[in-house]
Amino acid sequence: MATANVSAKDVMALRQKTGLGMMDCKKALVEAGGDMGEAEAALRAKLKGKMDERTDRAAGEGCIAIQSSDAGAAILEIRAETDFTARNETFVAMCNELAMEAIAQASDAGPTEVVFSDSMREKLDEVRITTGENISFAGGTALKGSSFGRYVHHDGKLGVLVHFEGAIPEDVGTGISQHVAAHVPTPLAVDEHGLPSDVVEAKRNEATKEAMDMGKPENIAQNIAEGKMRKFLEDNTLLGQKYVKSDKESVADIVPDGVKVMNFIRMRVGANSSDD
Repeated sequence: MATANVSAKDVMALRQKTGLGMMDCKKALVEAGGDMGEAEAALRAKLKGKMDERTDRAAGEGCIAIQSSDAGAAILEIRAETDFTARNETFVAMCNELAMEAIAQASDAGPTEVVFSDSMREKLDEVRITTGENISFAGGTALKGSSFGRYVHHDGKLGVLVHFEGAIPEDVGTGISQHVAAHVPTPLAVDEHGLPSDVVEAKRNEATKEAMDMGKPENIAQNIAEGKMRKFLEDNTLLGQKYVKSDKESVADIVPDGVKVMNFIRMRVGANSSDD
């Protein structure tokens, strides 16, 4: 009797909702007595259980998603098992939805590590079920503010979010974001004040020792060390680096008057690091 109440149209509708095979959908509808909602819920519960058993499978692909609004911005890394899924429109759309939702976690305290909420997990599980892959949240950061630059590489695996104080022209914000993505070495901080004090001290001691080992008098050795430190700061801070699009200018030179670079987040799939 239950089989007679299951139409091909209902089976097709359930298949479109879940991405599962016709036979699986028909069986679920039969067991649910033709109730579409009950059949869909049963299928998703069953498949989620199976997907949870697969979380040990390597997920080495994925994408970086960045979204912004008047309230803030967020950058996330979502991993998948295959490049095919990572490039899938449904997967990419889901990643962008998660990034937009994560903006609500931004705080006045500064960059905030994104907590993967239940509602975010539901969106991710939808795609896990339909793709059959181990898809996972690998990390993210939310920033409060209204002025941002961003860049995601064409393969989706590298992304940069730059936070500004003051209105930044879109082309300049994008250009600085591309600089952070492309420059070698990757900047360690916005400026020297953002560098860890132990890193600066170790570099200064190293530069001084090198100068002293050359047999120079202490005052001259100190001058040589200061020169080496200036070069270190130019090479390793965002504002000090030569702009990748014009080596006649530093990044600081292209930042408009009245605008300040607050911080930047650089993420690459598989690295899960702000400034890898």
